[in-house]
Amino acid sequence: MKKFLTATMAVILLAGCATKSEDISASYVSPNQYASFSCAQLRDEAARISSRAVQANGEQNNKASNDSVKMGVGLILFWPTLFFIKGDGATAAEVARLKGEMDSVETTSVQKKCGIEFRRS
Repeated sequence: MKKFLTATMAVILLAGCATKSEDISASYVSPNQYASFSCAQLRDEAARISSRAVQANGEQNNKASNDSVKMGVGLILFWPTLFFIKGDGATAAEVARLKGEMDSVETTSVQKKCGIEFRRS
């Protein structure tokens, strides 16, 4: 019974850890919002989205790393640190939204033959 409770606690805690940015799926963002943009406007918007995505991905990856460290310390040395694991939140939602915006800008770019593509890491 004790092993079962320990295993159950570990699964619950692991589910609460923040997700790495590359593992977050894009949210749907309608390409219609970019339909009236010219290629130059799409390029400007792509640069804005890309800049913010770099920041948001870095923030999310820091959260994921910090949660992993806290998990390791909590499971091995000091279990109260497990209460400080934050998990996904607003930053993960922003990463998903920005990925969706990238998809929408690319879709509109293809339709207008602008040649805009985002590099995905």
